[in-house]
Amino acid sequence: MRALLFPIVAGGALTASPAMAQDDDAFEFWLNPSVSTDLDENTGIELETAQRFRSSEDGRVDTYFARLWLNQAISDELTLSGAVERRINAGGSDETRLMQQLSGSHGILRTRLRLEQRFVDDADRMGLRLRPRLGVSVPLDEQGRWSAKADAELFWTLRGNNVGSDEGITGLRTQVGVSYDVSDNLSLGLVYLRQQDFEDGGPDEIGHAPLVSVEYSF
Repeated sequence: MRALLFPIVAGGALTASPAMAQDDDAFEFWLNPSVSTDLDENTGIELETAQRFRSSEDGRVDTYFARLWLNQAISDELTLSGAVERRINAGGSDETRLMQQLSGSHGILRTRLRLEQRFVDDADRMGLRLRPRLGVSVPLDEQGRWSAKADAELFWTLRGNNVGSDEGITGLRTQVGVSYDVSDNLSLGLVYLRQQDFEDGGPDEIGHAPLVSVEYSF
């Protein structure tokens, strides 16, 4: 997987040329609470939610979603997961998603490959999107409670939800931040997130957001 993700993510980063990145005013705030539990030694479920608050002046709407994951460890390094999600876009079209993903942990290296089936209300058809992500997680203290994290993720639209909509690599999301394990059950994270949407024939749309994550397991 690493051999595939390195050139894909690197290529997406190079595609984000500063000459096209002109619309750089959007500021957002994202909150990402989740709760999870183990069903057995290798299987777990997770309820993930998100609240994404955006300035109405830039035309992007607030978004809220709830996502239920089933996670299955298939080796010490790899986890196979599936999810169903309902997404509410305030003032926009709501959406249901089905997702399958393979996540990897290889030392400090983190990989993820996600496939999405997107059912947008009032759209022409089901959309398909592939999201490869490559990152690192580096412990900052001997106890391993503090970690520094960074990653880059491409949005590769295989089929748009509407006939004639953009396809191919349509976005790049990068994140950098820290996380802290408060206890064996509770983890907090603070991340700077940059989202760049590639626009054909016009300036790219770029958004910035602090993202606060709260993860609780029992």
